[in-house]
Amino acid sequence: MLNTALSKLLIAAAALITGIAAGYALSSWRSAPGDHATHAATNGAGPAAPAAPASGERRVLYWYDPMVPSQKFDKPGKSPFMDMMLVPRYADEGDTSSGGVAVSSQTTQSLGVRLATVERRPIGAAIDAVGSVQLNERDIAIVQARTAGFVERVYARAPGDVIAAGAPLADLLNPEWLAAQQEYLAVKRTGEIALTQAARSRLTLLGLPAALIEQAERTDTAVGVQTITAPIGGVIAELAVREGMTVAPGMTLARINGLAAVWLEVALPEAQAATMRPGQVAEARLPALPEQIVKGRVAAILPEANRDTRTLRLRIELPNPGFRLRAGMFAQVTLRGPQREALVVPAESVIRTGRRAIVYVADAPGRYRPLEVQIGEQFDDRVVVRQGLQAGQRVVASGQFLIDSEASLQGVRPGETTATAASAYQARGTVVDIEADSITLDHEPVPALKWPSMTMPFKLAEPALAKGLAKGQRVEFGFVKQGDDWVLTHAAPVAAAVPSTPARAASGVAQ
Repeated sequence: MLNTALSKLLIAAAALITGIAAGYALSSWRSAPGDHATHAATNGAGPAAPAAPASGERRVLYWYDPMVPSQKFDKPGKSPFMDMMLVPRYADEGDTSSGGVAVSSQTTQSLGVRLATVERRPIGAAIDAVGSVQLNERDIAIVQARTAGFVERVYARAPGDVIAAGAPLADLLNPEWLAAQQEYLAVKRTGEIALTQAARSRLTLLGLPAALIEQAERTDTAVGVQTITAPIGGVIAELAVREGMTVAPGMTLARINGLAAVWLEVALPEAQAATMRPGQVAEARLPALPEQIVKGRVAAILPEANRDTRTLRLRIELPNPGFRLRAGMFAQVTLRGPQREALVVPAESVIRTGRRAIVYVADAPGRYRPLEVQIGEQFDDRVVVRQGLQAGQRVVASGQFLIDSEASLQGVRPGETTATAASAYQARGTVVDIEADSITLDHEPVPALKWPSMTMPFKLAEPALAKGLAKGQRVEFGFVKQGDDWVLTHAAPVAAAVPSTPARAASGVAQ
């Protein structure tokens, strides 16, 4: 019995020891880095570098709350903001701190993401519009009576008739002109040269046409009836004489509008009209002339906009051989401006928020970065990019709105494009050397650029940036890429200085 009891005691002890060992092993395994359920998130001064993963495991950059993606944590655990576990950001997914968003190849395919290349190409304003033909108000002739008289005959004319230059309009009897001619002919018969010249000058001052005076001299007969003719060819816009009526000096008898050239008035939106200039070529197609394209030029851009339609009127001058173009005709117009070189992207690739324009640049397969750009006018399906992009870059032309939604969830913001934008990158380091236009720093890793710790020189944006700094001093600095140089934009001392380690000093200078 004693032996049996001792055996049971030994078996129980062995089971207890085995259980303790298994519990310890399980506890050690669950406390290893990478578990999401045990460690709470910490709020230290900054995320510490996660422990190196075992071979074949994915390396974690940091943990974050998907609802507050801008806040990063160096350990897994429960989110302090929401009732949920923190999510790891792996190295192979990329780090969004550089302003980009990573999208897997499967997601890219399901979103139907399509890329387009930023191109530099010749562009020109080619705007299609409609207009109506108007009479040329610069080509008008006014026919007036030069002396008092009576209308003896009116030729078969009416407003709207198209007549040629020299066509008769009316016959006027001018008593004053008749008396002056008779006096001139009487003086001329006396042979007094001086008196004859004076009498002839009086005829000219009374307004007699030279042809009428020559006719009186040639026939030695006074001409009492004058035929009023059209000075130009065109359309009779106004005819104010009737047979038997009395006319006074300066009275308007007729108004004739020339038809050698006509106007084509086109209404354009303000944005399109701003690109137009006088002298630009215009092509008009009219239903009345289906086989002919009439080419003209922009004569003027009228200074007053229509307050109801917010449009500006363009006046195009068109030639009118054969008087085939008539007022009121409808025309389709193509306006062509001068060609110039410009950067263009597909208009569909630009996200317009009302306050700014954003495009998504593809930095790598599955890697997209939002960038604020300044856009100009649009030509067909392309829009001009004035600032923010370079030729050869790839932008998202389809699916960018879904990528933008993902970027908003991850807290990714568009990069600045102006010269006053904040520094693109931030880091800490130790001053190694200071020169007149540069400073050498032994800096910590820069995840946004995938830089390890290294010693390298930075150009100074301003010499005053090095003022107050000394060798061996610990600084926090910002820098940007300008051409082939990395330029320091600001540097400020930090509380404690950490000396460089031999391993970091041996890492070399960046190329």
